[in-house]
Amino acid sequence: MEDLRIPAITRQEKVKLKVNDQTIEAYAGETVLAALMAAGIKILKKNPVSHQPRGALCGMGVCFECTVTINGRPNVRACMTEVEDGMEIKIGE
Repeated sequence: MEDLRIPAITRQEKVKLKVNDQTIEAYAGETVLAALMAAGIKILKKNPVSHQPRGALCGMGVCFECTVTINGRPNVRACMTEVEDGMEIKIGE
């Protein structure tokens, strides 16, 4: 997977996240949403009625379109949650 981060920005230390049993790298200080997007993950869930893919909309905690399950806790806004090493994220549920 291609890293979509801007290379000129100095980053903090790397952390590892598990996303649906796949390991991705992120950087301390990033939000979960930023890490997912940088890893090329755009679809976060499916519409419960139409089953169409859904992704982030506002990216600032207003719309709740980026909710994921983090460490077993459902409906956490990815755009408002900073990454932590070893965090387990479930998307598409």
